[in-house]
Amino acid sequence: MTLALILGCAGPTLSPEEAAFFRAVQPWGFILFKRNVETPAQVRALTAALRETVGRADAPILIDQEGGRVQRMTRPHWQAYPSGRAYLRAAGPEGGPALAHLGARLMAHDLAEVGINVDCAPVLDVPVPGAHDVIGDRAYGTDPAVVAAFGRAVAEGLMAGGVLPVMKHMPGHGRAGADSHHALPVVEASLDDLDAHDFRPFRSLADLPMAMSAHVVFRTLDPECPATTSATVIREIVRGRIGFDGLLMTDDLSMNALSGTHRERAAAAFRAGCDIGLHCNGVRAEMEEVVASAPILAGEALRRAEAALARLIPATPAFDPAEARARLDAGLAAAA
Repeated sequence: MTLALILGCAGPTLSPEEAAFFRAVQPWGFILFKRNVETPAQVRALTAALRETVGRADAPILIDQEGGRVQRMTRPHWQAYPSGRAYLRAAGPEGGPALAHLGARLMAHDLAEVGINVDCAPVLDVPVPGAHDVIGDRAYGTDPAVVAAFGRAVAEGLMAGGVLPVMKHMPGHGRAGADSHHALPVVEASLDDLDAHDFRPFRSLADLPMAMSAHVVFRTLDPECPATTSATVIREIVRGRIGFDGLLMTDDLSMNALSGTHRERAAAAFRAGCDIGLHCNGVRAEMEEVVASAPILAGEALRRAEAALARLIPATPAFDPAEARARLDAGLAAAA
């Protein structure tokens, strides 16, 4: 049986203890960070080893490869990609989506070559003046319609390359005045303002297979719980107003925005309605706590997980990465 979890590992190779732990726990998937990435051959071996522990060739292996400040695979072995905002600056709201699609297609090529089949992108958050810069230029713009158009292009570019997208951070991190890695952001905006601004890109892309929750308190929706652990936000906003029926995973359960033990954090997220718990840092003691609260993947969560994986299709065969990189570089250089 599979647990409703995505877990990280400590380094570039699996220790015998880690492999035994994953075999016993059977998480649904895994996530990689820079600490896990050295060379293409090494990453390919690691993704194969992770899948071997759970005995599933299609087990999801995730990474944060947005471009700009957030990319775990980069030089010298992989291309450095621009930030989300750079595409808008390079080609404007009309030409930018095609350029962003090209960048995402290239990233998907890089990821698929080493066995990674899920990318935690696009970022659909819409920053507002005065917000913390944790999102900043990771966002495609400050207009919800522009963000939605670029997000669609990136998602389709990834899927064309055989990689599933994860839109984040639902229902919106753009107004946050703090970095949820370090503190709990609290947003005071009205429901009308949130609905007209923050929720719009997510609603436009609600047909996508996967999304990640925001560790953000929205006072007008739930005065105490961040979205990740709020049944009200997940039921009434994510599943209701936004209309998302795909797989909802938590943001990292080890982030400081959340309070309580790791076991309590996981339990609260599952009670609220998250389908999958995400724990990233590979610390064994924390993972054991999360495992203690994680349910078997079943019911609606299993249906959504299977539906997401069913949308993994082989990459388009007629794709020349060298030619695509030349076009991307030319498009970016035109604005320089």
